[in-house]
Amino acid sequence: MQTSNLINWQPDRSKFPDQLADGSFKVDLSSGKYVKIWHGPNHPGVTGNMSLELTLCGDEVMDAKTHVGYLHRGFEKLFERRKFIQCFPTVIRMCVAEPDYNEYNYAAAIEELSGIKIPEAAKWLRMLALEMSRLQTLLRIVPGQGGTTGLGIGVQWGVYLRDLILDRFEELTGGRIYHMYMLPGGVRGLLPDGFRKRMEENLKEIDDFVQRIDRVQYQNAVFKKRTKGIAVIPPEWVDQYGITGPNARAAGFNRDVRKDYPYLNYDQLDFEVNTDNFSDIYNRSRLRWRDLQQTVDLIRQIMDKIPDKGDFKAKTPNVLHWKIEKGETYIRSESSRGEYGYYVVSDGSEYPRRINLRGPSYIHAVSLLERLLKGANIADIGAIMVSLQSCPPEIER
Repeated sequence: MQTSNLINWQPDRSKFPDQLADGSFKVDLSSGKYVKIWHGPNHPGVTGNMSLELTLCGDEVMDAKTHVGYLHRGFEKLFERRKFIQCFPTVIRMCVAEPDYNEYNYAAAIEELSGIKIPEAAKWLRMLALEMSRLQTLLRIVPGQGGTTGLGIGVQWGVYLRDLILDRFEELTGGRIYHMYMLPGGVRGLLPDGFRKRMEENLKEIDDFVQRIDRVQYQNAVFKKRTKGIAVIPPEWVDQYGITGPNARAAGFNRDVRKDYPYLNYDQLDFEVNTDNFSDIYNRSRLRWRDLQQTVDLIRQIMDKIPDKGDFKAKTPNVLHWKIEKGETYIRSESSRGEYGYYVVSDGSEYPRRINLRGPSYIHAVSLLERLLKGANIADIGAIMVSLQSCPPEIER
């Protein structure tokens, strides 16, 4: 059977008479008609350590259930037993792929509750770290979509270029994956000597990659056949599920926290929100390719505005005995996957009362994925998962 179009696909009710109103099936495994298999947790088409329990009839998915629990978890409860500054090594692990958004949201929440204003240089340096985080993620996910259909060369290109950005992270922060660069009050330092020159050299290589991946992947007949019209997200699902980021923007929703709720100095940058009008695998991936180009441009704009000297951190109390003012706040930012929010509550003590993460992955990798997989061909499961760009630690927090 050919790869399904999930919008138009309808089951043969004579073959599957036990279909329920929600589109799932009343499965009788003893009938020999259905079989259950596990996809993951260790599988190249899985976006991290999670697993899918699939019910199949031939090569068609009748039902899918997301299973997590293979990662570190319980972080939100651990925060209540650690002082505010002691939470930093943990918040960054809420999403390994993009730890810097956790740093920013958490630090900004503490600053808002404490009434701290960060220096101008710190705003630009935070924006640089956030856009570098977006860039290294897109260098993974854009060619990674091709990898799910057997196109491996783009993945090798992306891994090499991502390593160059990790080199710049190591130079700026001392770490390649986890950085802890954005602390309450600002950042840990200014740009190293020669950083701009080395970053520009890296960006020029990425400019070339953008054109090559367009020809090799997006103009590829096999890639188009395997991704166009597959796993379509109808516009009416976006608000029903709380879908965000490229998954929503590809369906025509012009939503980006950097524009809708400007933070730091994003209102001083020149960029438009990328959108499309049909959220299938192809258009979601193509939109991320456009985001990749835009991120390169934003990094260049930011580097032109970062001062070479001046204050980069405001004065703060002794962090080991810092009692945060009683109150609550919600801080949001725009990650490569969509809106990333932190709800932080303080009771006036040295410990957080509550820290809650609003990450896109809980919706995208559970509710949305389970619905999109119903009726899908088994060969498309990996491509569908990667097209939603999930980060499993956000689910297991």
